[in-house]
Amino acid sequence: MKLTLWTYEGPPHVGAMRVATAMKGLHLVLHAPQGDTYADLLFTMIERRDHRPPVTFTTFQASDLGADTASLFKTAAKDAYDRFQPQAMIVGASCTAELIQDDPGGLAKALALDCPVISLDLPSYSRKESFGADETLHQLVRALAAPMPRTAEITCNLLGATALGFRHRDDVTEITRLLAELGVSVNVCAPLNATPDDLRRLGQAHFNVLLYPETGEGAARYLERACDQPYTKTVPIGVGATRDFIAEVNALTGRTAQPDASNLRQPWWSASVDSTYLTGKRVFLFGDATHVIAAARIAAHEIGFTVVGMGCY
Repeated sequence: MKLTLWTYEGPPHVGAMRVATAMKGLHLVLHAPQGDTYADLLFTMIERRDHRPPVTFTTFQASDLGADTASLFKTAAKDAYDRFQPQAMIVGASCTAELIQDDPGGLAKALALDCPVISLDLPSYSRKESFGADETLHQLVRALAAPMPRTAEITCNLLGATALGFRHRDDVTEITRLLAELGVSVNVCAPLNATPDDLRRLGQAHFNVLLYPETGEGAARYLERACDQPYTKTVPIGVGATRDFIAEVNALTGRTAQPDASNLRQPWWSASVDSTYLTGKRVFLFGDATHVIAAARIAAHEIGFTVVGMGCY
């Protein structure tokens, strides 16, 4: 089986790059050999971004392995800070550099840079991309977010949307619109388009909306413990799931708001003769965890497919 759209899951440092690229004012310094810089192409060629990811690679070569690779990392980190002046930096190692055990976190902190430096533990030989994204956001939230007074109006945070995420930008637009109809404003969307300073405001929201558990659940669970913020468990993809999500949000806010359903096309589809052509057809689903689970419910209960199997990365 081969994918016809998007990419397979990569190593954890690609997940860290997805978070760093989604944010503004954040810079990632990655201890990596020259060949690992291929990850830039995922964002410039596949996602068609008009700028490079905010990542500095140490790009050591085979000839450097007999020398002091730690000094290469310290020089790269200092140069990156001087050039980009980020609000915060995250540091880690790629799968190849992990074998050298240079401790990027300790090396970066020894530089005493004038910004928060968050070290990432990215075990490349036991974990993959989604873990890297979830762990990166989790560590950023742990380092920067703190309990604080709630906003006067009911607000929420959107957690989990990243760069290179499948339709994440469109999902954020749709969910923001849906929440507005329910009387809920978005306090911070993280990591997509957020800054480190925005992450410091996460504690102001009344609850969190977890859009993608594979990239945001660690942060959601931490905020539930540290800031007493509950988070939604339903991903609103599909008509049935969206209705369940609306009920969940109303339960959290104590309201009974209902959005305008006049433009909903599912009733028209169910009543059309076209729907009978697909009823009972066998389908196998493959993709990332959130979209596979959502698609299975849509396929089985809203379209009438017979789901014979599901797979994810």
